[in-house]
Amino acid sequence: MQRVKALIVRHSFQTLRFLSHQRCFSAQPNYAPYHDFQDQVLVEGRAKSRAAILNRPFALNSLTTSMASRLKKLYESWEENPDIGFVILKGNGRAFCSGVDAVALYHLHNEGKVEDCKRFLETLYKFVYLQGTYLKPHVAILDGITMGCGGGISLPGMFHLVTDKTVFAHPEAQLGFHPDSGASFYLSRLPGYLGECLALTGEKLNGVEMIACGLATHYCLNARLSWVKECLGNMMNDDPTVIESSLAQYGDLVYPDRSSILHRIETIDKCFCHDTIEEIIDSLENEAAGAYDDWCRTVLRKMKEASPLSLNVTLRSIREGRFQSLDQCLAREYRMSLAAISKHVSNDFSEGVRARLVDKDFAPKWDPPRVEEVSKDMVEYYFTPLGELEPELLLPTALREPYI
Repeated sequence: MQRVKALIVRHSFQTLRFLSHQRCFSAQPNYAPYHDFQDQVLVEGRAKSRAAILNRPFALNSLTTSMASRLKKLYESWEENPDIGFVILKGNGRAFCSGVDAVALYHLHNEGKVEDCKRFLETLYKFVYLQGTYLKPHVAILDGITMGCGGGISLPGMFHLVTDKTVFAHPEAQLGFHPDSGASFYLSRLPGYLGECLALTGEKLNGVEMIACGLATHYCLNARLSWVKECLGNMMNDDPTVIESSLAQYGDLVYPDRSSILHRIETIDKCFCHDTIEEIIDSLENEAAGAYDDWCRTVLRKMKEASPLSLNVTLRSIREGRFQSLDQCLAREYRMSLAAISKHVSNDFSEGVRARLVDKDFAPKWDPPRVEEVSKDMVEYYFTPLGELEPELLLPTALREPYI
């Protein structure tokens, strides 16, 4: 009965959170990998709960293949264990998760180990789907840097706790990639065209802003986080409503400050509602010229620094995500990611990681170099179903019903 009850209440929370708003990649290389990959995901056991702790603080807890695989196996075993009532996910150090270890993926990519890249993507996306359909309550503590797939491995779950130290962003387009790991699902469900703005510009949100736009369910000060963790550790009740109220008691009533991006929602809707990247850029340029708006100039610069092909692919991904369930978004993002690492259309992923994270010359040579040179056929390639020799991402939708 507890499993059924948790599923029903979980669906309620998920529906309320997204329907109320109907209107990665890491920057850190793998400097010193642990000898034992199990040390990269620690386990903390309590009477009624289990916690998975991302433990690569030197690399801002960026994910590796072994970490994604271990997380998936742990979550599957915990879901089947009747003695475990709920699950917690958190990170060690100053980051929750800064995304994928893009430098490690870059080296695999350049060494021709495409199958290893595919295995990582498949494992990661299957874990995201597992969490998005998890039968037990899940609490993700997003304290610190949360970028790229850091959102994908946490936001599909039931509860997302953020703090005054939280920094959330999707900078993938600046790396020649696209927001993945379910990002097209949750970004597309943000108010207005905020999702397009975040995905195309890499703009950051703090914890208060994540609460305000619906990406987070609870907020507390970092100074109180030890109390929250102690409360969760001592909890013997796995009722989602009890967990929700326990998290809420440490919360604060907070509002975005005057400089917040959320106070620019009218400008965002006006500029990012268009169908093409060219029209969005033109609209931002007109807005910047007419109002002398520094923010518009800043996001324009970020977009012009990004891969033109990635911008087009990302825009279409967010737009399609509005009408797709989590499993459909993940299956499409898998196709897009394989296209990005195939080099059949462009080498922008490798070039973006090289320029920003490896050589750090910050001068990527995008192919094509200009937005105007991105053809419809180039973009279409990223969304074309995989052929007979390349299997699609298979998710257990018959066993685990996705949420819309």
